[in-house]
Amino acid sequence: MRKKYLAGIAAMAAAALAMTGCTGGGTAPSASTGGTVTLEFAQWWEPELPANSLRSLMDKFESENPGIKVKLISGPYASTKEQVVAGAAAGTMSDVVGLDGAWVNDFVKQGSLANLTDLMKSANFDESQLAAQVKLDGSTWMIPVANFVYPMFVNDDLLKKAGVAAVPTNRTEFAAAAAAVTKTGKNTSGWVLPLDTATPNGIQNDVMSWVWASGGSMLKDGKPYLVGNTEVKDTMTFIKGMYDAGSIAKGSFTMKEQDKVNEFTNGRVGMMIDSLAHVNLIREENKDLKFSVAAIPAADGYSGKRGMPYASWGIGVANNSKHQAEAFKLVSFLMGKDVNATLCNSAHAFPGNTQAVPDFVNSDPIFKQAFEIYQAGTATNEFTGLPVAEDLMRSFDEQFQKYLAGKQSADDALAASQSAWEKAFSG
Repeated sequence: MRKKYLAGIAAMAAAALAMTGCTGGGTAPSASTGGTVTLEFAQWWEPELPANSLRSLMDKFESENPGIKVKLISGPYASTKEQVVAGAAAGTMSDVVGLDGAWVNDFVKQGSLANLTDLMKSANFDESQLAAQVKLDGSTWMIPVANFVYPMFVNDDLLKKAGVAAVPTNRTEFAAAAAAVTKTGKNTSGWVLPLDTATPNGIQNDVMSWVWASGGSMLKDGKPYLVGNTEVKDTMTFIKGMYDAGSIAKGSFTMKEQDKVNEFTNGRVGMMIDSLAHVNLIREENKDLKFSVAAIPAADGYSGKRGMPYASWGIGVANNSKHQAEAFKLVSFLMGKDVNATLCNSAHAFPGNTQAVPDFVNSDPIFKQAFEIYQAGTATNEFTGLPVAEDLMRSFDEQFQKYLAGKQSADDALAASQSAWEKAFSG
């Protein structure tokens, strides 16, 4: 499948480039341009932001960097992905590109992305200000600009009704609270877990998030580490304990993320792990629902920084760009404290710059609470940058479902998943 996919990319390139009119990279300086460099910046962000908000930032960049112009190449996520993938295969990628972490591994193997570690060093860029970096083979290839995090959502009224005095902070407290909430009504459950294999991101957001919340990892030296990994196995047995106790909403094996959100929004679930992007949707759908957010509970006794899963708008520089130094100036500009705060305020996202504070986090108690959790923890998503990340989630999901259903042991599930992951990593 992977070889067919990569071969298909090249076949798509000519058609996609004809559709977009992209010629690959920005304009070189010449007499006719007065020595001006024009950078192409391909992304899906502009359509998702308030009108003119991204363009106004580009105008600010141009005013601070005479001789550099920015041409925004904007479109919906799907068409942007098609264009960027085609450009990567054909060597005609725009100078600066918006990236999804799931694309990075293939692009690096194709040699399509510039090494940001090298560009940061050349520009004397202070990488300590970055909340996260997507690395492969020890080098950075993508920087998350705006982060959309996944804390734990809590139905305050259901916990109160169940006699739960405080929001759980560790796994023992969480399991007890989930059991107590489940007992409050016939159609009520303590926790909701979507494991549909067609969209297996529940493994990332709802399963591995427990590992990361306790400082654990599913990788060792960048390779699959499932067999013999007590942190992953403990998470599996913890979840199975709640599954066997009936504390998890029914229908997990065919439940998708939106189903999970619906269950919580309708007041049938006490707790869920979900994207902060759904806060306003939940409020619109159920104005009477009283809820809060909290850090994902850690393993009992753990006192280190909590990992929190996230998705992001990432950014990279094309390897084919003739203006990599200028392109990185744009990356550096977007990662600056004030600019990053402005962009993330427009996107209602958390900044990629650790010092930036968007205005919206101080005007809304839910976002303020989530931002404090974000600042105190570590944005973590180990699937970002891995080869065929969705396939990895799916193969683990299939084995995890068999384990929950009592058809195999945790060790057997981990061994089968390890084997599938190693095959995926080997290409």
